[in-house]
Amino acid sequence: MRIGELAARAGVSVRSLRYYEEQGLLTSTRSASGQRHYTEEHVERVTFLQRMYAAGLSSRTIAELLPCVDSPSEETSDAALERMAEERERLSEHIADLIRTREALDQAMATNRAHRERLRSAVTG
Repeated sequence: MRIGELAARAGVSVRSLRYYEEQGLLTSTRSASGQRHYTEEHVERVTFLQRMYAAGLSSRTIAELLPCVDSPSEETSDAALERMAEERERLSEHIADLIRTREALDQAMATNRAHRERLRSAVTG
């Protein structure tokens, strides 16, 4: 399939696919005229890449994990597991920060609601 079809099937832009190739995350074969061609497996690969990006991983981190995906071995599995554990810890810290931010926002909203209620009571009372 050509790049436009892969983009449509995977739900990404053609620009994203070109970026993935530049980063070494995706490969294609080229026709004699230089057009990129992909297989059905590339749809799955792009979906995997999107999941990794959605989880907050950088291109560099994804590239570090791909050897385990592409050719699993004890060595690549150990390296990938260590890298994933680091990323998991980073995500856990980020989640904790987000929870603290949400709690601060909840407190600000509660304060605002109480203030509005006091204003309403003063007007009607």
